[in-house]
Formats: sequence, C-alpha cells, structure tokens
Amino acid sequence: QVQLVESGGGLVQAGGSLRLSCAASGRTFSNYVMGWFRQAPGKEREFVAAIKFSGGSTFYPDSVKGRCTISRDKAKNTVYLQMNSMTPEDTSVYYCALREFYFSNSPDDYPNWGQGTQVTVSS
Repeated sequence: QVQLVESGGGLVQAGGSLRLSCAASGRTFSNYVMGWFRQAPGKEREFVAAIKFSGGSTFYPDSVKGRCTISRDKAKNTVYLQMNSMTPEDTSVYYCALREFYFSNSPDDYPNWGQGTQVTVSS
C-alpha cells in the first residue's frame, strides 16, 4: 500500500528557510497529486501547496505564494517543499498527502497521509 514519509522538519529562526521532503512508495504515482498541508495546535489543517507528479504543474494558496515552492523528483518518488522568509506563524506540523488526478485544497479529498514533521520557527 501507499506509504508517505516526511522529513526535514526542525527548528529555524524567523527569516530563515527550510526544505521538507516527502518520500512516496507503494505504487506508480504518474496520475497522482501530492499536497502539503500544515496544522498548528488548535487550528484546522491548512493547504500549503500541491504538485502533479507527471507534468509538474503546481497549485498554491495566495497565503504562501512567493514564499513556498513545491517540486518533485520523479526518479526518487519524492516531493519537496521549500519555505523561505519563515515567520513564527509558519510553526506547525507539516503533512504530505496524496490523491488521484486533480488538484484540491481540501484535506478531505486526500486519502493518503504521512505521519507529519514538526516545524518550529523561533522569533
């Protein structure tokens, strides 16, 4: 079955950068979309970015455009999330998630999830 494993989280100072990775395994992902979400304590899960494995097209909410970049390495079945100019408001658990075919910014549309990686931004 599908397995998603995030890595790269940690502590970063405000203004700094971080790159998260999500390694996918268990099937062929050519018709799939990988999304990144985040969830801070007491808040709903928030969409951060998504990418189509095959063509590489991307989708971002306005809240992170210009600060976050999602990319993928098809050979490694790995998706990356580069975050720049980070603020304490970016502190969250970051999750990668997988769905078929189409972009979506709703976590309910993604049936497969990783375990999450903690990102903490200090002021």
